[in-house]
Amino acid sequence: MSISPGFTDDEIRDLVYAYEQQPYGTKTAWLQTQPFTEHMLRRWQAAVYGGDLERALIPREDGGVSTEHARRRREVRSGHDARRAARIAELESRVRELEETNEALGKAIGLLHKLNEHEPADTPVTPDPSSSSTPKTSS
Repeated sequence: MSISPGFTDDEIRDLVYAYEQQPYGTKTAWLQTQPFTEHMLRRWQAAVYGGDLERALIPREDGGVSTEHARRRREVRSGHDARRAARIAELESRVRELEETNEALGKAIGLLHKLNEHEPADTPVTPDPSSSSTPKTSS
């Protein structure tokens, strides 16, 4: 059972985490493009960070962000940051690998071009057989 009809627990969790990942100053604009209200997002945040989302429980505290809520938010953010950093490192490694492969292929192509330059050209074109005979005079 979800705390909001039309959204699964996983979708709610992903949306809350996506909101947290928005850069400073862009959260409001991002929120306005979403199919839910700010009030729904705040309710979801309380359930994700301080309640039991799977059982549709939302903490009763309504006086702002509790220390437990803030601690959980930091944990989630640091977990996302760690996964993002690991993914970036993985992609940078892959880019280096592909650049090295590209460089090796470039060298191989260059060598092939040099080999083609040193090969003898195709057989020379022979002159037309009619032109190789002695010229005939018309008399």
